[in-house]
Parts: sequence; C-alpha cells; structure tokens
Amino acid sequence: MDYLVPAIAVAGVMIATFIIYVAMLPSAFRIERTAEIRAPAATIFPLINDLRNFNRWNPFAQSDPDAKIDYSGPESGVGAAYDWSGTRSGAGRMKIATSRPASQVTMNLDFKRPCDAQNIAEFTLLPNGTSTAVTWAMTGNRRFVHKLMGTLFNMDRMVGGEFSKGLNALKAMAEARAD
Repeated sequence: MDYLVPAIAVAGVMIATFIIYVAMLPSAFRIERTAEIRAPAATIFPLINDLRNFNRWNPFAQSDPDAKIDYSGPESGVGAAYDWSGTRSGAGRMKIATSRPASQVTMNLDFKRPCDAQNIAEFTLLPNGTSTAVTWAMTGNRRFVHKLMGTLFNMDRMVGGEFSKGLNALKAMAEARAD
C-alpha cells in the first residue's frame, strides 16, 4: 500500500502534463492537397463553383449516399449553399463565400454534428501550361477536444487523404470534359 500514493501522484503529474501539452498545441490548422489536372481552369471551375457538380466528386458526400442534402441560394457562386444530414457524414452547412472565375472558390463550412466547428474550405486554381494545379485547403481553429483528438488520430492524413481522393475524382471528371 505504501507504493499506491506515489503511483497515484506520478499518474496525476503525467495526466496534468499531457493536458497542459494538449492545451498548448496551436489552435490554428491548415490541411491541403494539390493535384495537377490536364484541363483548363475554365473547365474545372464550374465543377467546384456549382455545389451540385461539387457533390458529384466530393468524397465526403460520396461516402454517405443516403445523406439528406438541401440546396439553397443561387445555383452557383456566392451565396450558393447546401445543408446536409447523414449517418456517416454528420450534419452541417456549406456556403460559397467568394467566387473568382477560374481561379478561386472559398466556402464557409459549418459542422453541427458530430461536433460543432466552423472552418473555411478554399479551392485555388493555378494555370500551368495545358494543365491546372488545383489546391483544396481547409483552415480553422481547433478547440481543446479537437486538439486532443489530433494527438490520437492524424487528422492531416485522414482529412488530407479524403482531399486527395476528391481531387482525383475531380481530375477524372475535368479531364473527361476537356478531351
């Protein structure tokens, strides 16, 4: 029994140290992936700027085909939005905040379930000869629980892997249109 008090104290110090470590992690994050697509930016842009087209290649929408999606606002561009609710994809809202033809689309991404978070999704199209470099990035601020989850799971690999999958699907769709 004499060993129990020091063991509890050591465990307490280790837990407190871990909590402090997690709390000190940066709140701001950025996850991004880029793909080179053999198509002009003008061919790719409508596949992002129109959210119905976007969800044809968006891996998050594709992973939950039974999710309920309600589109609102204009068909494309600033103000176009959709709300989703699904068993695998959770629930939230995505709304186009900025739209610069053939160069950039920025979206406000508000998650409601499984956890509350507000992030920014950004698509940048950079012409490169006969191809276009398309970058999909997400930025935001992590709360303590998200920082804690980030110590257990590699969020960059998980989310970034989905971005890569989506960019590959976008590439196939855009290159088929460009041919």
